[in-house]
Amino acid sequence: MNIPDFIAALLTLAALFSYINHRWLRLPTTIGLMILALMTSLLLIALGYVVPSVALWGRGVLEQIDFEQALMNGMLAFLLFAGALHINLGDLAKQGPVIALLASIGVLISTAIIAVFVWFIGKYVVGIDLAFIYCLLFGALISPTDPIAVLGILKTVGAPKALKTNIAGESLFNDGVGVVVFLVLAGIAGFGHGGHIDMTVGGIIRLFTVETGGGLLTGLILGFIAYRMLKSVDNYQVEILISLALVAGGYAFCNHLHLSGPIAMVVAGLLIGNHGRTLAMSDSTREHLDTFWELVDELLNAVLFVLIGLEMLVLTFTGKFLLAGLVAIPATLLARFIVVGGLVQVFRRHRKMTPHTAKIITWSGLRGGISVALALSIPKAIHGEHIAERDAIIAITYVVVVFSIIVQGLTVAPLLRACGHGK
Repeated sequence: MNIPDFIAALLTLAALFSYINHRWLRLPTTIGLMILALMTSLLLIALGYVVPSVALWGRGVLEQIDFEQALMNGMLAFLLFAGALHINLGDLAKQGPVIALLASIGVLISTAIIAVFVWFIGKYVVGIDLAFIYCLLFGALISPTDPIAVLGILKTVGAPKALKTNIAGESLFNDGVGVVVFLVLAGIAGFGHGGHIDMTVGGIIRLFTVETGGGLLTGLILGFIAYRMLKSVDNYQVEILISLALVAGGYAFCNHLHLSGPIAMVVAGLLIGNHGRTLAMSDSTREHLDTFWELVDELLNAVLFVLIGLEMLVLTFTGKFLLAGLVAIPATLLARFIVVGGLVQVFRRHRKMTPHTAKIITWSGLRGGISVALALSIPKAIHGEHIAERDAIIAITYVVVVFSIIVQGLTVAPLLRACGHGK
């Protein structure tokens, strides 16, 4: 199946699953689509035992698509920009210190804690010998909460504004930090573009500074240029094209210079969504721009979560891998609770915090497509030497992500109500 045919099939499945979910399941869209895609994958796998060619066909089709490239260098830029457009900058600034620590130090500490947990689980519980560097890689890819999954759920639940801002803000920024941490560890492991960078302490600090600081500065500069262009015209078609160019061109520019594209798109989205929408657009343009980016957001979300569900067809699962994934679920949640709880206690001394903040932030920190994409970016071999840990890391990641999206996603609202918040 060629790429245009695959895109047509994927859009058809997304539309069909959306209809079924809206008509009968009535689940949050992203969760409903992924459940239906998972059921489709399981059906194809089951049919494969009767008609082997069916499973082979499905696997062959999925293997033609590079999930990591499709998300990290395709959909992610548009999804992050669309998500940041509707975040209030004033509310974000009020929660700035909390978000900054959760998205930076929180990711680093969580990476280390999860790595220790997974190494211990693999060696002493499941019987899988995982090199510690790959446990650290798993910690880095699973620690950041996925903004795509989190923002989708936040639309459907009620929560105090400060809490909602903390959760959304952390999810928008910590994936950029998580990607940088992953690249550093990939360099130590000997693959990725990190492998061409000085891995001394000074080199690692420079990598962090250039990737994150460069991404932030690039987002500000490109966002400001786009803002000035938007302010100089009053034509919604032209202004929507400018926003598209900002996202597509800006992300490609960051990738070329090895800057953090995710952080750049979040910053640009915040600038356009706040100053651009209020100071540079007419009411008509604002309405058209909001409608356009809402459609882009919903369309790409639908496609992404269908892809996540179908990805099961190409993964390698064994009993040990599945057990490791199931045991890793409470381990990752515990690590997140330790980090979030510790930081919340620090801030509670200086500012008023919503009751049960640590529990809610921990449980609403969903993992999603970014974690799967980073896991799939681990190569099958380095210099001809097979990486035995790759299949285990991918399988464990997938189990944690599926649990996170389905179980945590469906229970965030009940948890909020139990804690005295939400609708």
